[in-house]
Amino acid sequence: MPHTIAIVLPLVWLGWLVLTEWVPMYPLNDLAPGNLGARLLAASINYPLPLLIAAGVAFDHTWSRIGALAVCGLVLAGHLASWWLPYFGFSTAAQRELYRRDYARTLKILPTEGRDVVIDVQHLVVGALTLLMTGATAAVTMGA
Repeated sequence: MPHTIAIVLPLVWLGWLVLTEWVPMYPLNDLAPGNLGARLLAASINYPLPLLIAAGVAFDHTWSRIGALAVCGLVLAGHLASWWLPYFGFSTAAQRELYRRDYARTLKILPTEGRDVVIDVQHLVVGALTLLMTGATAAVTMGA
């Protein structure tokens, strides 16, 4: 059962990204026509990652599980660098501009006052799924 969970979670993560990046659900997301190129670029970078993770766990060799866990680490680091560091004030001008352009109008539950970048609900779910995916992959990697 842990292997199944560790295979399914990256696919759920991917499904959430596809849903929120391509299906208009304002205010959960804000799919402005001007950000199609950025969404295509993000998709080309992000979408293969959960497939690699799921495949690494499914292949079920020590090296493939370690590789899957390493990819999880990259996904987690990317999420932290893209959302949590900027939320706590460590953002670049490019991150602030991307936020203003693509995410400023989306649904938020975290405090916004005094913040240049605030993690929206869409990306809070991505973060939670990332933690679950990483934990499940670590469990099968360490326990197998």
